[in-house]
Amino acid sequence: MISRRSFSCFLFAFGLLYSANLVSAGDIVHHDDSLPQRPGCNNNFVLVKVPTRVNGSEYVEYVGVGARFGPTLESKEKHATLIKLAIADPPDCCSTPKNKLTGEVILVHRGKCSFTTKTKVAEAAGASAIIIINNSTDLFKMVCEKGENVLDINIPVVMLPVDAGRDLEVIVSSNSTVTLQLYSPKRPAVDVAEVFLWLMAVGTILCASYWSAWTVREEAIEQDKLLKDGSDELLQLSTTSSRGVVEITVISAILFVVVASCFLIMLYKLMSFWFIEVLVVLFCIGGVEGLQTCLVALLSCFRWFRRFGESYIKVPYLGAVSYLTLAVCPFCITFAVMWAVKRQFSFAWIGQDILGISLIITVLQIVRVPNLKVGFVLLSCAFMYDIFWVFVSKWWFRESVMIVVARGDRSGEDGIPMLLKIPRMFDPWGGYSIIGFGDIILPGLLVAFALRYDWLANKKLKSGYFLGAMSAYGLGLLITYIALNLMDGHGQPALLYIVPFILGTLMVLGHKRGDLKTLWTTGEPERPCPHVRLQPQT
Repeated sequence: MISRRSFSCFLFAFGLLYSANLVSAGDIVHHDDSLPQRPGCNNNFVLVKVPTRVNGSEYVEYVGVGARFGPTLESKEKHATLIKLAIADPPDCCSTPKNKLTGEVILVHRGKCSFTTKTKVAEAAGASAIIIINNSTDLFKMVCEKGENVLDINIPVVMLPVDAGRDLEVIVSSNSTVTLQLYSPKRPAVDVAEVFLWLMAVGTILCASYWSAWTVREEAIEQDKLLKDGSDELLQLSTTSSRGVVEITVISAILFVVVASCFLIMLYKLMSFWFIEVLVVLFCIGGVEGLQTCLVALLSCFRWFRRFGESYIKVPYLGAVSYLTLAVCPFCITFAVMWAVKRQFSFAWIGQDILGISLIITVLQIVRVPNLKVGFVLLSCAFMYDIFWVFVSKWWFRESVMIVVARGDRSGEDGIPMLLKIPRMFDPWGGYSIIGFGDIILPGLLVAFALRYDWLANKKLKSGYFLGAMSAYGLGLLITYIALNLMDGHGQPALLYIVPFILGTLMVLGHKRGDLKTLWTTGEPERPCPHVRLQPQT
């Protein structure tokens, strides 16, 4: 049997891996400075919606990408013109088409000549737009060749993946009439999903912090009673209360980031359908443990359930287990299994968030930061970890490793499960607003530490450190979402904004109030009762 301490270390390390804050629908605007921009060749690469009709009936909506050159597309469907589709002859459109065009959208193959040459030939032949079929299922950024004159291009250019292009060719070749629209809708400045996700993250840390502080205060009260009575049970209580609690050290804080980096590379290299299935199983195990712990704690608040939570039975291989835990466990297992089976359904995000929040709260209850020094090292390492794997990794791997892993690229799945997600409600591109577990767990450890310190020091809310740390986290996460929207949906490392706010707030307040030395070293205030001091847990 794995001890709770070992399992909590596993959960914490697992949650640490995923701290990139992303919009999983994918970027709809791509900035590319690999080639210098010049007049007529300075468009951003935007995703384009291509809804089609066959013989007047609605068919499939494809997604393509616009070119660096040509006019910009309409942003609203109602303003996009419905145009007939024609196939180029010859297919590459490197020479004048044999078929006569009168304002149709021409469908051509990639290759043999440049994109701009194809576009100029199509426009001269009378086409109103050109769709280029890529030679793979990916979308390629269509740029201008050096020295080319593109100022005279006046028709929009869109690329479709090869499977979409072949589908359209088959339909048109069967003498069916295909009409389509080309438009590139913009995302709303703020989506309601981001507001709810912000509330979810802040609320999770709030609940976990109060639970952690309440537990420590109860332990302190009980310990004070035993010290006053001179009881021999003090040592036994100290050992029992610290069981299952993991205190992070400076060395372990550094090692967590190193191990997380190695595991992230492994995920990146081995990302596949079967690997995602393994992650789903691990997530379900952690989710069951988290949901069970939270439900038992919640039900124990009621008198009728409390007696079942305090009554134990010996179970083979598991030891003493409360009757309440045995009653809750089947429900938790069933809930996790049902989510795993139905996770492809549109409503599965609800189950994922319930399991995820329960797991995060449990980790924040079990894992503790003993002082500000350890918290500073942990968050500083995570800060550099986030920046490196979101931004710097592009120089070595030609793509952001963190973003690729979080989205589950090359796996055939809709991202990894270790994320909180909410569907974007008013986004024409759909998708989800997501936040990694690490963006909640890592700052949450320091926020929970601040509240434990306040309660042990009998500080009021305004004179304590919890309010400042909690406000700093909320503000940092809010700025993350502002940056996310300003960057057109490009994935942002949330810790880049959260860490400076939290560490800066605690250190400035501690220095101002004269508590910085205590916060930095012992992390434990002077006890109000003489000769009584709560020993740090080991």
